[in-house]
Amino acid sequence: MSKEKKPTGKTVAENRKARYSYEVIDTYEAGLALTGTEVKSLREGHANIQESYASNEDGEIWLINSYLPEYLQGNRFNHEPRRRRKLLLNKREIARMTQAVDREGMTMVPLKIYFNDRGRAKLLLAIARGKKLHDKRQTEKLRDWNREKGRLLKERG
Repeated sequence: MSKEKKPTGKTVAENRKARYSYEVIDTYEAGLALTGTEVKSLREGHANIQESYASNEDGEIWLINSYLPEYLQGNRFNHEPRRRRKLLLNKREIARMTQAVDREGMTMVPLKIYFNDRGRAKLLLAIARGKKLHDKRQTEKLRDWNREKGRLLKERG
């Protein structure tokens, strides 16, 4: 299991509800197979991965239901906004992820799309387990307590 990597570079889209709804077990950095107009649309920062998920089909991982709007200057070369996009991972990572999904009942949840230091579009993909309602409540209580604790310490000092 790899440690969670902190992506460097410009964040384009973030799935903020993922950490609330899922317990993140492990994260992977995956490349995205994109067309030219998709990259230009991403650079403008108009992407949405809130309802998207990753799926294993025929030994490949696909990003499904992500939204990249059409690039306005693309004309006839434009892409379809909700098309399936292939994720670029090595075989060992794909095997580890599919094993976790098949055997342990986990899911693959996209956390954020960003550009790395070299200017390549990357996706931070998590292997996660869904939280139950009481777990979500516990997370909220902990977050509220940390916020309140921060306020109290700020007032003191």
